Amino acid sequence: MTANISTDSTHRVEDLYPSRIKQQPEFLERQDPIVYGDAQNGPLNAEQLDQFDRDGFLLLPGFYTGQQVDLCHQELDRLRDSQETRERPEAIVEPDSAALRSLFAVHRPEISARFSQVAADKRILEMVMQILGSEVYIHQSRVNLKPGFAGKEFFWHSDFETWHVEDGLPRMRTVSCSLLLDHNYEFNAPLMLLPGSHRKYVTCVGQAPEKHYESSLKQQKYGVPDPDSLSQLVDEHGITQATGPAGSLLLFDCNTMHGSNGNITPFPRSNLFFVYNSIWNQLANPFCDHQPRPEFIASREFSNTMKPREFI
Repeated sequence: MTANISTDSTHRVEDLYPSRIKQQPEFLERQDPIVYGDAQNGPLNAEQLDQFDRDGFLLLPGFYTGQQVDLCHQELDRLRDSQETRERPEAIVEPDSAALRSLFAVHRPEISARFSQVAADKRILEMVMQILGSEVYIHQSRVNLKPGFAGKEFFWHSDFETWHVEDGLPRMRTVSCSLLLDHNYEFNAPLMLLPGSHRKYVTCVGQAPEKHYESSLKQQKYGVPDPDSLSQLVDEHGITQATGPAGSLLLFDCNTMHGSNGNITPFPRSNLFFVYNSIWNQLANPFCDHQPRPEFIASREFSNTMKPREFI
């Protein structure tokens, strides 16, 4: 099979991770480093970097204080209760109700000045830049809500597969950051991860339709791995839940397989989600025949590097 080539006005990029092309899924070897920096160039120590390299994620319990989490909750309540917010193109509502499921681009001050501060938090940026070995910019940001009794599931997936195929993200040099705004118990649909799964790339089957994002952000049907591949990954790596108190911070590699169940408990589970991409990993054209997804889903403003600042 000839590898796809993605082009834009400035560079030509080979498709090192082809997906949604063959009739059968397959496992491909990862061709990119996981950790680019070392313990001498950032706040994470050698043990933490080794854990991220081995598992594909790192959970830091109690990273934010209760007061800082309260400030985030006040902002979340404002956004969730605003009819104007729910009518924004960046807002995704649940497929069977008008309840807010996700709100994208929350790092932009015009949407949320408070969450813009969190995205630029010096302590987060220093860890992300240490892992990626470069300056970074926000590829995507959002707040996810899983209210009690109503929060829907997110099926197993590697973010990189979709970001690569549909957005043109060429390499695995991207880190996601999830700030837990509520206590994540083992029973209120916390994020589940497959430790070590980031070392293999699972290709998917089936071409998504044009503007797939309009439905996939509510319920994803394309770009999800097949049951046999998932079963093999679980047999090899097991399943870990990212549980912890509100204010905990989860860093995970863009290719780590993860998902979550629906929340049928009374306990809500919301989180802030920021995706930091290396400035040396700028988007090319999508590795499919579709037009690029909207800027609020996949930013091409890669020249806007993040400037660290204190979050109060």
